[in-house]
Amino acid sequence: MNSILAIIEKGSDGFYSVYIPEIAGLYGTGKTEEEAKENLNEAIEMAVEYVNETGECSDYKVLMENHTIEYTYDLSSFFQTYNFFDETAFANKIGINATLMHNYKTGIEKASALQKSKILDGIHSLANELHSVRF
Repeated sequence: MNSILAIIEKGSDGFYSVYIPEIAGLYGTGKTEEEAKENLNEAIEMAVEYVNETGECSDYKVLMENHTIEYTYDLSSFFQTYNFFDETAFANKIGINATLMHNYKTGIEKASALQKSKILDGIHSLANELHSVRF
C-alpha cells in the first residue's frame, strides 16, 4: 500500500489547511483539523473521478494506487493547535534552548531534522508520562 504524505497547517486566522506536497493544488481547508481533512478527501475523490473520466493522470497517478494518507504537522502548526504547551517549560524539559523553541513555535525558524526528532521524542515521552498518571 502506498503512503501519501499530507501536511497539516494552522493559519494565523485560525483555519486549518491540509495539503499533499507532491500534488500541486490538492488541498483541504476548514475551521477544524477534521474539516480540513474531510475537504482534502473530497478533493482526492474529485481528482480520482477526473482521472476516471478523462484518462489523464500525470499529477494524480499516486492517487490511483491503493494508498493511505499519512498526516504530519508543520512544527509551528502543531504548537498552534496544541497551544496549551508552555514552550519554555517544554524546551527546558527536553533540553532545547527556550528562545529557539519559541522561534520554532512561531515559525520564525525551521527546525532541523535532528531538532524535530528531539521535539517529537519529548512529546511522546510526555504523553507516556501523562498516560501513567492516576488520581
